[in-house]
Amino acid sequence: MPILLKLYLAFLKVGTFGFGGGYAILSLIEKEVVTNNHWLSSSEFVDIIGISQMTPGPVAINCATFAGYRVYGVLGSIVATLGVVTTSFILVTLAYIFFEKFKESKLLTSALSGMKPALIGLIIGVFISLSKTSYIDFKSLIIGGIIAILLFKTKIHPILIIVFSAILGIIFY
Repeated sequence: MPILLKLYLAFLKVGTFGFGGGYAILSLIEKEVVTNNHWLSSSEFVDIIGISQMTPGPVAINCATFAGYRVYGVLGSIVATLGVVTTSFILVTLAYIFFEKFKESKLLTSALSGMKPALIGLIIGVFISLSKTSYIDFKSLIIGGIIAILLFKTKIHPILIIVFSAILGIIFY
């Protein structure tokens, strides 16, 4: 199978089955780019997540763009990004067309209610998976603990959290 088609299909799968967006989709992206296709190493994947948090846009699109670039340059970026957004584009277009007809659907409401707790489980799974490569020593545990406390106890903007994390990294490492 040509690499561009493989890249498109991998990210089409991510975009199609990655419910919940953002962090919930990371486990599926990791499986496709690290485990199944070996396009990135685990540590490169963690780097992508960090970079995608500092750049504007959804994490899935940023990850697709970076992984696509890594695999096949600019054309790979375009193909992977198109793959990850294809299903969403189609579903949003259809949702817009049929919204009035189905907005009170018991079936749709029930399905969404069942998916909410599963999304939390996906996020926890990604947290555990990323922790294995991110918390490499006692210093990284301290940085993670400080950031967790700040996130739970204050209303600090995420950009400031990222900047503060970088400063802690410079200090500790």
